[in-house]
Order: sequence, then structure tokens, then C-alpha cells
Amino acid sequence: MKMCTKFPLYFLLITLFSSVLPETTPYKTHHNILNNNASNIIKGRKKFGKCDIFQGKWVFKIGENPLYNFRNCPFIDPEFNCLKYGRPDTQYLKYSWVPDNCALPRFNGMEFLMRNRGKKIMYVGDSLSLNQWNSLVCMIHGSTPQTKYSLVRGALLSSVYFPEYGVSVLLYHTTYLVDIVRKPIGRVLELNSIMGGKVWKNMDVLIFNSWHWWTHTGQSQPWDYIQDGTKIYKDMDRLTAFYKGLTTWARWVDSNVDPFKTRVFFQGISPTHYDPREWKGASKSCTGEAQPLSGSTYPAGLPPAAEIVKTTLKLMKTPVYLLDITTLSQLRKDAHPETYSGVGSGVDCSHWCLPGLPDTWNELLYAALLHV
Repeated sequence: MKMCTKFPLYFLLITLFSSVLPETTPYKTHHNILNNNASNIIKGRKKFGKCDIFQGKWVFKIGENPLYNFRNCPFIDPEFNCLKYGRPDTQYLKYSWVPDNCALPRFNGMEFLMRNRGKKIMYVGDSLSLNQWNSLVCMIHGSTPQTKYSLVRGALLSSVYFPEYGVSVLLYHTTYLVDIVRKPIGRVLELNSIMGGKVWKNMDVLIFNSWHWWTHTGQSQPWDYIQDGTKIYKDMDRLTAFYKGLTTWARWVDSNVDPFKTRVFFQGISPTHYDPREWKGASKSCTGEAQPLSGSTYPAGLPPAAEIVKTTLKLMKTPVYLLDITTLSQLRKDAHPETYSGVGSGVDCSHWCLPGLPDTWNELLYAALLHV
């Protein structure tokens, strides 16, 4: 699934300061209206003291082992199961994310289940959310292999339930968060509509994600028109469309989520590695890459979509925690399935191998849930 995420800077400026803004100016009045009782829920990056857990580097550890074995986890979808489908190297499994000024807590599946007893945890988004959902339930299963579970897979809604603890880990599949509706003119991406939100209500933890499908064109684009209010367009600048759709999502959260009951997370933009010029590489896409980039910065910088996410979250009245995984994931050009998947879809430099990088995303989620 190849995506193009490179846009000129002026597109971002257009997005943030165009006619979109009058529609969202009411959010500016909400920015400082957090209820005092909810002030302990912190927006944006979570800092443990002076430690930003998303700022650090990847460290190779000889004795490092993944949190689960790909052979023993019953939840890994074929497109992520790189070792099963022939990836010859395992060096990419030996890297740990080390924040600059603190240590991440080691994931403990039993503690996770006990702390979340009776709760519903839902990932909402596209196949990157599927990637992360696969990872978390594998991490829990790998930590507590004797714990009973039930698995239900569906086109829109999937779940793993751990009955002994009453914990449900769910996935709701939606590529844009907002709706695609069939109309007489064709398939319409409605930037102002979220019907799927009915399923997201009454969750205890929500982890949202969207971006990759906003860049799809041609045959891989699942809509024919875009509707914004009463206006219908054949196409639209994709960053502008993303910002409008994300604003609709923000309105939904502000109107439907009780921050005293539900913790809300937004997963930062997951990068692709189709263009080796971004990291000054000599290979073709991510093929054959065997180690991360050193240091803590990515030569090409952040994708403009990452700034749109941060801008949107700042304008919300509901506290939303940003899982700011973009830069640390950009460094992992070695962690994609490449051609080692069970779907025969060519080179995949968009998703991630399991075990692999999404386990780190969930370790960061685990750290946030422990400390927020």
C-alpha cells in the first residue's frame, strides 16, 4: 500500500489558515475550558518529570527478545507475520526504544489485565490500528499464555475478550474516521459525518488513528466525491480534507466522550519508507534495510499531517493524549514487512512486522496508562 506523504509547506499553511478556520473557531474558545477536576489528564506529550518518552534513540541489545513468539500468537494477521513468511534476519527485533532521561516500564500482561479489569479498550482506525491491535493482544497473550480468551473477527468490528478479567480489546475498522456513503452520484466521502461513532461510545480507552488512506488516488481510492457541508467536490487538497475530517472527529469526541470515564489517545502519524532519499539511503524503498537510523532525528523531518494532528488536538476541549510515535517510527526503516507477508501485495513499506515496532507503540501506551 504505497502512499505519498510529501507536500509543499504552503499546503500546510493553506490547510491551517484557509476557509476551514471559520468553521472551527468555536474550538478556540474551548482551549482553556478544561474542567478543573479533569486537569490531571494531560494533553499532548506526556512527560514523566522532565522525561519526554517519545524523545530518545534506538539501542541494540544483544540479549533482547520480543515480548511474544510469532509461532505462538494466534492473533497475527498474515500481512504482518514477517518471520512466518520467510524474513531471513531477526536483528530488527533486537532494538529497544530508550527515552533520553528515563526508562520505560517493561510490559506486564498480567498487570495490564488486572489494572483494566472490567474495561473495554478500543482501537479505531485503518490497517495501522489493526497492526497495533494485533500487537497488543499478542503482548498480553505472550505474557499470560494460560489466560483464556475468545476471539471474534468481523469486517468492521473485531474483539479479543479475556473473561477472567472482563477485559475486552476491540478494533473498529474505519479508514477515514468520517463516513463513506453510497449515493446516486457514487461513493461520497462525507467530511462532516461520523456514523461509526455510535460503536465507539461507552469505551474506557479509545486509541484513534487516521492518515494513510487520505493520500490514496486512482483505483486504490475508495470514494468518487468529497462532500463538505452542502458542497460536493470531485477532489480536494488532501491535507485540507484531512484537517476538515479530523475537525469533525474532534467535535464528535468533545460532544460524546466523558473524560472522567474514558481516556482518549490519538496515535501519531505512522510513516512509510518508500523513498530512500528521505533518509539519504542507497536502497530501493525499505527493501533490504536491516537496522534503524542512528540518532534521534529523521533527515526528511516530520510529515505535514503530523502538524495537523497536533493543531487539531490543541483546539479541543477534551484532553487527548498524543502517542507521538512519528519520529521514532521514521527511524525504523528496517521494520517493515517488505516482501515477507502472506498477502502477495509486493513491497510493503507501510505496515510493520510483528513482533516489531508496534510493540513499542503499545509499550508507550502502557506507560501512559500507568502514569496518566
